[in-house]
Amino acid sequence: MDIVMLLFWLLGFLAVVAALEGLYHVWASNASTQARRIRERLAALRGDVMAEVAIERTQQQGRLPWFQTLLDRFEAGQQLTTWVRASGATVSPGELVLLSFGLALVGLLLPGLLGRPPVFGPALALVFGVVPWLRVSRARARRIARFEQQLPEALDLMGRAMRAGHAFPTAIKMVGEEVSEPLGREFRVLFDEMNYGVPTPEAMARLAQRVPLPDVSYFVVAVLIQRESGGNLAELLDKISAIVRARLKLLGDVRTLSAEGRLSAIILTCLPFGVGLVVNLINPEFMAVLWSDPAGVKLIGVAMVMMVLGMLWMRRIIRIRV
Repeated sequence: MDIVMLLFWLLGFLAVVAALEGLYHVWASNASTQARRIRERLAALRGDVMAEVAIERTQQQGRLPWFQTLLDRFEAGQQLTTWVRASGATVSPGELVLLSFGLALVGLLLPGLLGRPPVFGPALALVFGVVPWLRVSRARARRIARFEQQLPEALDLMGRAMRAGHAFPTAIKMVGEEVSEPLGREFRVLFDEMNYGVPTPEAMARLAQRVPLPDVSYFVVAVLIQRESGGNLAELLDKISAIVRARLKLLGDVRTLSAEGRLSAIILTCLPFGVGLVVNLINPEFMAVLWSDPAGVKLIGVAMVMMVLGMLWMRRIIRIRV
């Protein structure tokens, strides 16, 4: 009997391992990074990329056009549109504003619906209203980090292409075809604008506007100056690529050294909420004084303000620009 049970558990273990292995291969063939790169490459070879770009532009212009027109009348609205589009998110600026307003309204009314003091309403409204902006901000930060990683490779490719005798627009086209997303898409848009008659300075300025990265701005300025004054553009691109790689290496060292500070900030931010939740689960009557007594409500307000100031202060300390 013991041998039978041992064989049963052994076969069960092997079955689970085989099932997990099969699920991994299914995921790897459809959603892994390698599969995504292969699909992007095949789409570029088929010519589907231009259709995707056109569809993206149509979607960005077609979502809430009346609200988008209203936002574009103000300088802050134009900056918001540029900020949201730099994230590559599918949400439009108008949708982001309306979603944030709706969530803030829900947070403002939620304490009253749950029988809690209304003083918690503004805090919940602030938290709920900030959530969409945080998601877009994280997507924007990841996309810009991807731009930083791809830019040296793109500059090296352009330098090699120009040494081989290709013209500057052809080098841009090669970057758009060879480099993966998101930088490849932006260079394809740049090549299309130049190919359809947009002046090179204007097309390069649009690239710098779409990609809010200082290194891209340096690249654009260097190319425009070289077109006016002359010189070896391939050598210039190599120098820019070397500078970008050195800056990224230094930035990696800085992030490694500041990792302890970031972890401390996360722990100190989450610790009061975690302790409050645990105490509330263990002894609800002890925590009920905080929102049933007026002095407790004032203490919560003061503590929230001090926590926000502390988080902003620690963010300024650990955020080192390179």
